[in-house]
Amino acid sequence: MMGELRDNQIKPVVALAAGGTGGHLFPAQALAEVLSERGYAVHLLTDQRGLDHSSRFPAHMVHVIPSSTIVTSKPAAVPGQLMALGRGFMKARRSLAEMRPVAVVGFGGYPSLPPMLAALSLRLPVLLHEQNAVMGKANRITAPYARHVATAFPEVTRVPPKARGKLVLTGNPVRAAVHAARATPFAPPSADEPFRLLIFGGSQGARIFSDVVPKALAELPAATRRQLRVVQQARPEDAERVEQVYREAGIEAEVNPFFNDMAERIAKAHLVIARAGASTVSELGVIGRPAVLVPLAQSLEGDQMSNAKQFAAAGGGWVIEQSGFTVERVTSLLLTLRYDDAGLSRAAAGAASFGRPDAAHRLAGLVESIARGAASGANAPAETRNLVEGATQKESL
Repeated sequence: MMGELRDNQIKPVVALAAGGTGGHLFPAQALAEVLSERGYAVHLLTDQRGLDHSSRFPAHMVHVIPSSTIVTSKPAAVPGQLMALGRGFMKARRSLAEMRPVAVVGFGGYPSLPPMLAALSLRLPVLLHEQNAVMGKANRITAPYARHVATAFPEVTRVPPKARGKLVLTGNPVRAAVHAARATPFAPPSADEPFRLLIFGGSQGARIFSDVVPKALAELPAATRRQLRVVQQARPEDAERVEQVYREAGIEAEVNPFFNDMAERIAKAHLVIARAGASTVSELGVIGRPAVLVPLAQSLEGDQMSNAKQFAAAGGGWVIEQSGFTVERVTSLLLTLRYDDAGLSRAAAGAASFGRPDAAHRLAGLVESIARGAASGANAPAETRNLVEGATQKESL
C-alpha cells in the first residue's frame, strides 16, 4: 500500500483495478481525473508494473496487489501463478474491506482479477470497462457478475452470454493531455511545406517499425525526403541504427525510446504509423489524426486487428497486416499520401468521427449511477443509458 490521503475530508471512495500496462491504466487514469473532480477519493489497485505509470495517476492511495498471468502453455508454472493470484485476492480483499468503496471498476488485465474477485466476494457494486473490440480473458471471468460492462467499441466479441445484456457503450476514456491536444485542428501541408510523420509502437516501440520505416523513407525521392520531419519511437538497442539510416538519407528525425508528450506529438503529425492497441486508436480518434495501423500479429485473440478494422471502417486510416508491412509497400503508400491532401483530410475527419471525447464522463456517470444504487444490472439498461447521457450533457469538455 502506498501514498497518503491528500486531505482529511471524508469522501466517497471508488476503487479502480487495472493491469500494469498503459493500455489498461491510461483509461483508468482518465476516469480517475473526472471522478476526482466530482469529489470522489480514488484508490488504484494494480501490480508492481503499474507503479511505472502511477506518478501522474490522481489516486489518494495506490495498492500494489500480487498477480500473475496464467500461461497454460507452461503447465509446470500454473500452480505458482495460481498461488500468486490467491495472495493477490487476499490482499485486495483486506484493502477493499478497509476502504469500503461505493463502487469498484475493473479495467482488465490479470492484475485486475484478484481485486475484482475480492470485490464480488464482498458483494460490492462492480463495473467493468473493456477497452478492446475483443473482450479480454480477465474481464470474461467477472463480466457475468458485474452490474454493467462498459465498452469502448460498438461491436465487441467474446462476450459471455450472461453479460451481453449488460453492455453499455461509453467509449474509451483518454487522459487530459489528449483532450488538450484535441484543440489543435488538422491542417494538411502544402507541397512545399514540411510533412510531419510520427511512428510509435507501444511503450517499448516496435522492432518492425525500426526495420521497415527508415528504409522505406530512404527510398523516397530526394525532394520528398527533404520535407520530412520524422518522430519515431524505437527500442534503445535499435535507436542508433535507425538514426543512421535517417542521417544518411538526409531526413530530419528525432528518435527516442519514449516520449512523455505523445498526445502533443500526435496533434502535430500529418500522419501516424502505429500499432492498434485500444488506447492508441482511441487517442487518434479523439485528436483526429489519420493513421496507418499495423496490428500486432501476436496480440491476444486478434484484439488489435479488430480495433484497427473498426477505426479504418470509420474512415480514419489504413490497415496493413504485419506480414505485408514491407519496405516497398510503405514507400509506395507514403509517396501517395504525402501529396494527397484531400485524402489525409478525409481520414482525419474519419478518425475524429470514431473518437469519443466524452467517454470518461460517460463512464463516470455510469459509476455514479451504480454508487447511488439507481441501476441494477440488466434489469434497467434503458435507465442506465439515460443516466449516462444525462451525466454527459452536464459536462463540457
